[in-house]
Amino acid sequence: MKRQLPTLAALECFEAVMRHGLVTRAAEELNLTQSAVSRQIGNLETFARHPLFLRERKRLLPTDAAMQFKEKLSPLLDTLERETMRLMSWGAEDKVLTLGLLPTFGSHWLIPRLGGFTDQHPDIQLNIVTGLTLDAFKNAGADIANLYGDGNWPGYTSHRICDEEIVPVVAPTHYDSPDLLDYEHLQMTTRPKAWSAWLEAKGVSSTQQRLGPKFENFTMMIEAVRSGLGVAMMPYLYVENDLKQGRLLAPFGPAHTCVQGYYISYATDVSDTKKIRAFTDWVIQASNHELPPS
Repeated sequence: MKRQLPTLAALECFEAVMRHGLVTRAAEELNLTQSAVSRQIGNLETFARHPLFLRERKRLLPTDAAMQFKEKLSPLLDTLERETMRLMSWGAEDKVLTLGLLPTFGSHWLIPRLGGFTDQHPDIQLNIVTGLTLDAFKNAGADIANLYGDGNWPGYTSHRICDEEIVPVVAPTHYDSPDLLDYEHLQMTTRPKAWSAWLEAKGVSSTQQRLGPKFENFTMMIEAVRSGLGVAMMPYLYVENDLKQGRLLAPFGPAHTCVQGYYISYATDVSDTKKIRAFTDWVIQASNHELPPS
């Protein structure tokens, strides 16, 4: 049975207009004329058998149906594009390695060392994507994911490449007491127990702490603590240079090594792939011998 689908051109024009809110900008992005974009929008409305936009002077106001359709359409177009690129590169899949990185760890530890891998394997092209979870890396088509945790992800083989040592830090201009409870404690969404674990190890009840703003990534939290918004529990790796150069202080005690750490993980059923083996061997060597940045 023939599928009931509009043309790809109509879908692309609709999605671009919805993103930009203007036919002119959608036309510029798609390298089409405004009339061509408008015609494709009309074709889609004819196919759908009801309007997707309300015309108000020169503006197009999306209907509720258009808003809902766009929400579902955009990820489908992203998937179609990604799989098309995969099809176009068929047969060369062992030459392109898509590496999913945790943004802050990647920029501080892995990316500065990647020159060593590309020197050893000039035939493998790296494609870098970022994310925070395994699901995000799956959706991005990552061959290898850089993850934080205990190394236990069902269906995946994982190698620990770096421990995490955490230490509370404060801006020099904000430091006025050796007691951590005198400060607001900045929070990280991916480390909900970091503060309670530290305080309990020091024999201090976590119920006494003053919770400050919550952040989704360490890069923003580093800037927040530099700006004096509070004290942050940070991986030592991320603030090492700030501490050495005096931009931050760690006056509350030595760094503590966490049970969890940083891993590279890949689906167990692709472990024999040449590019997976090549990167795994290299990164394990880099971590075991603590190879410095290139």
